[in-house]
Amino acid sequence: MWKKVSFVDNLADAGQLERLLTCIEFSKALVSAVDMETLLTAVLERIKALIPARNWSLLLVDHQTKELYFAVVVGVDPEKLKGLRLQPGEGVAGAVVQSGKPICIQDASKDHRFSVRADLATGFDTRSIIALPLLVRNEVIGVFEVVNVEDEKYFREKYLPLLAILADYVAIAVDNVYNLQKLQARTFIDEVTGFYNPRYLACKLDHLLPGVLERKEYFSVAFLDLDDFKHVVDTHGHLLGSQILGEVARVIHSVLRPDDSLVRYGGDEFIILMPKTSQEEALAVVRLLRRAINSTLFLQQESINLSLTASYGIATLPQDAQDRETLLRIADRAMFRSKGRGKDGIMVGQDLTPAPVE
Repeated sequence: MWKKVSFVDNLADAGQLERLLTCIEFSKALVSAVDMETLLTAVLERIKALIPARNWSLLLVDHQTKELYFAVVVGVDPEKLKGLRLQPGEGVAGAVVQSGKPICIQDASKDHRFSVRADLATGFDTRSIIALPLLVRNEVIGVFEVVNVEDEKYFREKYLPLLAILADYVAIAVDNVYNLQKLQARTFIDEVTGFYNPRYLACKLDHLLPGVLERKEYFSVAFLDLDDFKHVVDTHGHLLGSQILGEVARVIHSVLRPDDSLVRYGGDEFIILMPKTSQEEALAVVRLLRRAINSTLFLQQESINLSLTASYGIATLPQDAQDRETLLRIADRAMFRSKGRGKDGIMVGQDLTPAPVE
């Protein structure tokens, strides 16, 4: 274990004092980050300026799986490590997570804790490692690793105390972003179905559509409204009505693709967001969705076995609209026209073209 050197011992070193002041400014930049992308970009830019190391990485703990993943990588191609995850306890970083203490290894090839998987993925040759935990409320949420330092003794004396302070700042900032994400998630989630609500819809479209228009990509939305749902609620009550909405949402979600999003717009009305999807592709998705809903029996656990249908409307950017309001209005109007034509149908675009349901 290394000797802990305080900054007070080095205040005569003008360069060290300057680095400390830069470190304080670094903390301000981190605290202002409200999303993980902004935070990690700040970490990458500032630490490269503060720490004279060609190879270092920031690994974060996945809250659900407890695996470690590479959030920031310097010195190798980060794309080669994008899918690599270290299991709990695996490698030097995993050992740091378990112990909550820094680890310094002078010869990685002779240490049983070292994992070669990152080296095999990148072609890199790890010789030495300095790893520090990111601690928040006595819980390790990530690990800083500095690899292959040229002058290890000099680095420990001059930069290790600074890196320890930076690790504390990064840990606090990462924790702040996680907490903000949890708060935002609750703000954007519909309590009845567990999927997105209208607040998410507005934010998502305002964020995505400018880039979609600039890149001249397709973006489709589909509205669906359950047919005669008022009669269902009048017959079975509001409590079972809410249960049906949850079951319908899960059926819809089972049909959607990874990049699609499901929003409960209100009452028994749902919206599906389909990025990079033409009108023809959106129609194919909605046809699958219609078949899935029509073939499902709802409230089976209550032995009710209820059949449902829905009416659908599709609109696509850029051919139907150039902004969020118009896009949603056209899809909504198409859905209501479908309902007016006898329900259980699909209408497409601003021309309100009835689509064969197949």
